[in-house]
Amino acid sequence: MDIAAEAARLRAAAEARPLRLPVNRRIDERHRFRTEDGLSVWFTIQISPRHRIREVVFEREASRPGDGECHTWLRELLPDREVVEAAGMPDARVRRFELFELLPRRQLGRA
Repeated sequence: MDIAAEAARLRAAAEARPLRLPVNRRIDERHRFRTEDGLSVWFTIQISPRHRIREVVFEREASRPGDGECHTWLRELLPDREVVEAAGMPDARVRRFELFELLPRRQLGRA
């Protein structure tokens, strides 16, 4: 498995079809990859009028995804970016990392 190639594919799919907010935040199943050892990786971009939210979700049925494997994917999906792990339940088999970026203000009504 080539993590860099799969991460590039997920990133391109998310960039091509970002989700528009305000709607209920959700995970886009088209932006998913499952490794041979059962780790599912989702990468989604959601856009609101003022923010771009990049979200990476890791899930494994048998056990909690480890720090090392999550950070390997995060380095490929969001290079040179500082992501924050969202709060979750102890011993959960899902880990969610988010990056909120403020978009520039639009100059409405100006040419």
